[in-house]
Amino acid sequence: MAWLFLIFAGLFEMIGVLMISKLHKDRSWQSLLLLFLGFGASFLFLSFAMETLPMGIAYAVWTGIGASGGAIVGMILYGESKDWKRVAFIAMIIGATIGLKLVS
Repeated sequence: MAWLFLIFAGLFEMIGVLMISKLHKDRSWQSLLLLFLGFGASFLFLSFAMETLPMGIAYAVWTGIGASGGAIVGMILYGESKDWKRVAFIAMIIGATIGLKLVS
């Protein structure tokens, strides 16, 4: 269950990052509310995951999901570069995240 909480934490981290970008474009209270809800839910699920998982593993996986997910969302929604090198490094982050799961 801890790994599921950790995945949810990473997904909500991506929502929080997406809302930062949206808030820069649309300064509305809805964007600000979704930003706080996204990061709040992310920290909540991270804390649930850390009840079972070691802090180092949980934090590394959480940041890996958030960082790679944020980069992928940027490529899909905001037309950021899809250069093969960038995609390769994102794949390495995802691979390392999966590797941590396999050895934990």
